Amino acid sequence: MSKKPPKLSLSDLSNFRDALATESAAREAERIAAAKRAAQAKRDANVFRDSIGEIAPLASKGSTNRVEHPRFPPEPVARQTEEDEAAVLHESLSDEFDPEALLDTDDRLSYRRPGISHDAVLKLQRGDWVVQAQIDLHGMRRDEAREALSAFLHDAVKRGLRCIRVIHGKGLGSVNREPVLKDKVRGWLAQKNEVLAWAQAQGRDGGGGALVVLLQASQARGARAAD
Repeated sequence: MSKKPPKLSLSDLSNFRDALATESAAREAERIAAAKRAAQAKRDANVFRDSIGEIAPLASKGSTNRVEHPRFPPEPVARQTEEDEAAVLHESLSDEFDPEALLDTDDRLSYRRPGISHDAVLKLQRGDWVVQAQIDLHGMRRDEAREALSAFLHDAVKRGLRCIRVIHGKGLGSVNREPVLKDKVRGWLAQKNEVLAWAQAQGRDGGGGALVVLLQASQARGARAAD
């Protein structure tokens, strides 16, 4: 036969009630503490959101709505300019060149390269050619004038110009009133293959202080007879 469970005394029932009450009180205290922690966490979250302001959600992977920061590529190297400057330096003019030694000049201060007709020089002397550009070397020091003329001729040939004017002055302000720059310019021009002929400018265009210079056509780099 099975044994009957023992009967609980009044003291046991009282203790059992006390235990249940204690456990219930503990659960209630834990519930209240959890509620307080949740409330505090919510307040902290609100403070954080208020401090950072509005935010935009990140785009999903593969989205094209990305922020593109401006790019600043390095400055391009002006290679053509460097090549031009190197060409000008390579073609530097010599002060020691004497046009009288190798070239055929006349008493009217005109010059024509071999193969260039007398008519081309006459046209320069009469002012038949239209001057397309000019450089004024008057008042420059010799080295400064030499470099300026070299760069000017290089640019004129590159642009395909045919007739230019070079103003060198009459030398009235030089030491002993000698036209040093005038003679140097004639020698510098004679060293340039691009120069086909020159002649002293007419009075209205500078007279004895300037030369009108005929350059070869851009499509022909060698000296050839002018029309």
